[in-house]
Amino acid sequence: MFLGQEFKVFDWFIIHFTENNGMAFGIEFGGQIGKNLLTIFRIIVVSFGIGYVFKLTKEKLPSGALLSLGLIIGGAIGNIIDSLFYGVIFNDSYLKIASFMPDEGGYSRLLEGKVVDMFYFPIINTHFPSWAPLVADQHFIFFRPVFNIADAGISVGIFTLIIFYRKLFK
Repeated sequence: MFLGQEFKVFDWFIIHFTENNGMAFGIEFGGQIGKNLLTIFRIIVVSFGIGYVFKLTKEKLPSGALLSLGLIIGGAIGNIIDSLFYGVIFNDSYLKIASFMPDEGGYSRLLEGKVVDMFYFPIINTHFPSWAPLVADQHFIFFRPVFNIADAGISVGIFTLIIFYRKLFK
């Protein structure tokens, strides 16, 4: 797929190919140096997280807590892999389909790849009524973010820990 291309599966589910620099909602800071620091920071945090989970397994933590932490760490690893390698093994996908392992090399160096997002769920896609103050006739989409499987794993893991926190961590 090329950047911005999409396939409508249902009205409320679209496969939409986009890339971001790896932070939530495409937020950036510090240019390439910030991107490199973010990737290195993630690797460090995930390494500590893996060590923490191994410590918790020895303490007989409930399997639900371990599963939630595994989803968070697994999702983070997935996004790290994109950040580390995606730019090295693919060329640019702007207005064209990216090539895998192109002869001229990828679009960026190690640590500087973008994270691929593809799931888009515009569950409610409508306009506000004309009588609504401040937002009259404005377009409204409920659940606008485009995300990937790694993001979903992180979100499900975090929400599960929040919902069952007292039960999982006595």
